[in-house]
Amino acid sequence: MKRLLYIIAACLLYGVTAPAQISPAAMRQWKDRKYSMFIHFGVYSKLGGVWEGKPVSRGLSEQIRAHAAGLYSDTYEEVAATFDPEKWNPDSIALLAKNAGMGAIVITSKHHDGFALWDCAYTTFDIMDASPYKKDILKGLSEACKRHGIAFGLYFSLIDWHFPAAMPISGHNSDSIPPDHHTYNKNQVTELLSKYGPVSELWFDMGSMTLEQSREMRELVHRLQPDCLIGSRIGNNMGDFTVMGDNQEPDYIIGVPWQSPASFFHETWGYRSWQERGDIRKKEREKLTSLVRVASRGGNFLLNIGPKGDGTVVPFEEETLLAIGDWLKKNGEAIYGTNPDPFHVPFEWGSVTSRENKLYLFMMKQPNNNTILLPGLKGKVKEAYLLEGKIPLKTTSIKEGMLVQVPAGLDVSQWFKVIVLDMPGGYTVPPVNIVPLAKSAELDNGNAFKYFSNATVDYNTSFTSTIKNAWTLQPAASGTFKPVLYYATEEKDRKIKLQLGANTSEVTLDGGEELKLDNDLRNTRFSELYLLGPLYSGVGGTHGDLHNVDLSKPWPRANGQKWAKHPGYANGTQYSLPAGLMTGYYALQEITSPRAQQLLVKVTGGDAVMVFLNGKDLFIQNNPYKKDSIVHYVLLPLSEGKNQLVVKLFNHFKKSLPFNIDYAVPQVYYRKTLPPVEMEKGKYYPVSWQLANPLTPHDEMGMPNLKLEITQ
Repeated sequence: MKRLLYIIAACLLYGVTAPAQISPAAMRQWKDRKYSMFIHFGVYSKLGGVWEGKPVSRGLSEQIRAHAAGLYSDTYEEVAATFDPEKWNPDSIALLAKNAGMGAIVITSKHHDGFALWDCAYTTFDIMDASPYKKDILKGLSEACKRHGIAFGLYFSLIDWHFPAAMPISGHNSDSIPPDHHTYNKNQVTELLSKYGPVSELWFDMGSMTLEQSREMRELVHRLQPDCLIGSRIGNNMGDFTVMGDNQEPDYIIGVPWQSPASFFHETWGYRSWQERGDIRKKEREKLTSLVRVASRGGNFLLNIGPKGDGTVVPFEEETLLAIGDWLKKNGEAIYGTNPDPFHVPFEWGSVTSRENKLYLFMMKQPNNNTILLPGLKGKVKEAYLLEGKIPLKTTSIKEGMLVQVPAGLDVSQWFKVIVLDMPGGYTVPPVNIVPLAKSAELDNGNAFKYFSNATVDYNTSFTSTIKNAWTLQPAASGTFKPVLYYATEEKDRKIKLQLGANTSEVTLDGGEELKLDNDLRNTRFSELYLLGPLYSGVGGTHGDLHNVDLSKPWPRANGQKWAKHPGYANGTQYSLPAGLMTGYYALQEITSPRAQQLLVKVTGGDAVMVFLNGKDLFIQNNPYKKDSIVHYVLLPLSEGKNQLVVKLFNHFKKSLPFNIDYAVPQVYYRKTLPPVEMEKGKYYPVSWQLANPLTPHDEMGMPNLKLEITQ
């Protein structure tokens, strides 16, 4: 009866009908917060990283259930029976977040151990039934957040080491979700989104759901709470925002809403009693640096605390948060609600955030000659000043941009100084990736400015996906220009959204003129195939440098393995390699070309492939539908002489890994002429392409051969 009432209440309260999209207002509110609190709290907090009187150094302390010898399920239930966080004070936690300058709290409603911090109708392994505390922690915290103006968010582990129908504990945590476990997860998520009022975000973690399961979970969340944002670890690209790797601060442009989760210490997220905490002043600067860098790149910073088993916050963590909060009280204008750094160039002295009419310069070190050059900046500065104390500063416009004079001897060794440039009439900076256009120009993956996301099947098979390529053309003379698209079999019949100057249109890559590649296969020589592996691996990255690989030596980080000839390899024959969990292989073939030429190759792989030529990354793609194999066609720009083709092959959970390299494919490509465009000398014309109507905003474009040639 209790379960039925929850479901009925959810339907009445939230109207379980068709899936809803996140409203622009809710997305804007989430993005504008910039800084939030993560809380890892549960039965593991009681243990504090210690079992049977000894520190457990293997793994993260919140996963002690998996790593401590002899800590079985029934024994862990005995620990839960002593978990009594009597000093837990939800108002104190909410006020700590508020005084720290954080706009939201995201708490672990249930971690991998399966213990629920709420009164759950679907298990007795929860705070009400399995512990002496007898208070719904989520209820108390959600109400405290509401009282103090803090958004309330929830973490939810998709794996569960206590639920009998779930997969057992593994070392990778990317376990599949059996049907009964999926139903159990949906029931718990329904409770979480029905009992505690508005939930700002639902932060899924681990597990490896099927595409159908991820889609079903996404639809459930958005039916129950249409403006609850979903993190990308729901899998299969179904998230509303992408979650970086733990403690990752990307130095590239992410083209979707994103968040960087950070722990105080890389060794653990949950409380660890024996953790060496170090110099608190260094920790304050470290975490403030992370906040500024994430904000300057357009992301949200989610900083974790791990309360003790009695519910109190570790003083070291509390003091650090409050110190950063004091800095934000004076300088928060430069963080909250801001836009990213518009310059697209690194600055040695610090970072930048922006608004339509203001720039904020974060001085992390004193600039050379006490002068900051902002390249190409144009606009009238009404005021320039230090944000703290409004101390006026001098600016000077020069040909190269704008100079900002900084007082000598400013102390930025601990706390950064923020300079404000107030420009009510707005400002301009040079656009991204300027390509001079004389008589002609070629635009392709190699000279593009890339916008990224994460293509995520699950946590362990995520990679940095390219979702958009961009350039800015600057003609040397006015006139009419003819754009022509070139593409190959890989791109044929796909649709792109193409921007050419002020015009954006949807273009289908079909109907083009078929052309024969000008190559000389007869005089091109192919070596035997060399293999290296198996190696533990993820989708992206490599185990060493792929420039001029010496086949006679072990490869770096390859466990002493050497390249070995594949016995009897024949071009175009599909082979199968023995593979286990998270397995990578490298296949290398040397190609001796009589001249510079393009060669089309067909590559077959398993759960992901990467293609490299002479060390240059040409292509990456995973297997989002988990097919038995995937096939791709890549144009190889061969140089005269010896070339090295390397294909990285990746296996997720299959027992064998298919692979094939085949040059016996039609050596053709396609040319499609587009309507001419008029351009004026010296002006800027943005050009970009991306997939038209992709399944999700995070999908890898996967168009390695697409090229735009524009000629006067």
